[in-house]
Amino acid sequence: MANDHAPVVEKWERQRIRHVHRHKPVININRVDAEKLTTGQRIADRLATVMGSWAFIIIQSVILAFWISLNVIAYINHWDPYPFILLNLALSFQAAYAAPIIMMSQNRQAAKDRLMAEQDYEINCKAEDELKSIMSHLEQQDEVMLDILRRMEGQHQVIMGKLGATAPDSGAGPA
Repeated sequence: MANDHAPVVEKWERQRIRHVHRHKPVININRVDAEKLTTGQRIADRLATVMGSWAFIIIQSVILAFWISLNVIAYINHWDPYPFILLNLALSFQAAYAAPIIMMSQNRQAAKDRLMAEQDYEINCKAEDELKSIMSHLEQQDEVMLDILRRMEGQHQVIMGKLGATAPDSGAGPA
């Protein structure tokens, strides 16, 4: 009887689905991008981070208020009298350099966002492949279970047939 089941086991062993990864491993785009940064890009990112913070706005506001207050209060030595031409020059100079640096950082961040979107797409494709593999494996398990159930039903019928043939027929039902 063990030999009767050997062909079935071999059949399912041949059809068995083995999971294989057919894709590149997932990489950390942030780490790869950080390793590729030039010194200028790192500086631009740091400046954009600093200039885009509340701390920068508060410190700059305090400095401007101090500058204006000293020039208004100073009776003798006004180094930048009203309308504060030197202050305007300094702020214009700051804006002339800050804007392009911030734009460089934003452009690089936009390129990084595109890479992240591409990586998200690749990960979604990998997840879809993995789900297909899992579903295929589950379908194979369903087939095996149905085959086992059919065999069990067949054996049940054989046993019931043998029991029915050997069981004494009482012929009389309950009265």
